[in-house]
Amino acid sequence: MKDKIGTKEHPMLLKTPPLSSEFTMHVDEKDGRDVLVCTVGKTVLLYNIQCIEDLHKMLLEYGDWMLLGSADEQKPAKEGTVEAWGRSESNPVGGWYGLKKGLRGRFGMYIPPLMEALGLAEVTHDAKGNKMRAK
Repeated sequence: MKDKIGTKEHPMLLKTPPLSSEFTMHVDEKDGRDVLVCTVGKTVLLYNIQCIEDLHKMLLEYGDWMLLGSADEQKPAKEGTVEAWGRSESNPVGGWYGLKKGLRGRFGMYIPPLMEALGLAEVTHDAKGNKMRAK
């Protein structure tokens, strides 16, 4: 799976769920483990690569569309959303999948398009209120 995501030299080009902005995603190593590197303009976000498998499993169990609910780290995530799950103490990693303090949010903005590109999920592409479900 990780070899489909790309490298620093050849990252995967993705669009946010509303299809309004482009960003790249690739796999790199940090502290001896693989991480997802999401680059949005000059901002670089890091996510635990385990989120792909964990989110897919959770969505399969959920069995329906789930709101993305993307939010910055400093803002609360709406309950019952992908964003809330991505920072919940009850998820498989016991908290944030985002790894860069201050930039740990936006899980619901950048991970769903990756999951869609990998064929693991469907994502809606409306101006607001997007959601996803497992494939």
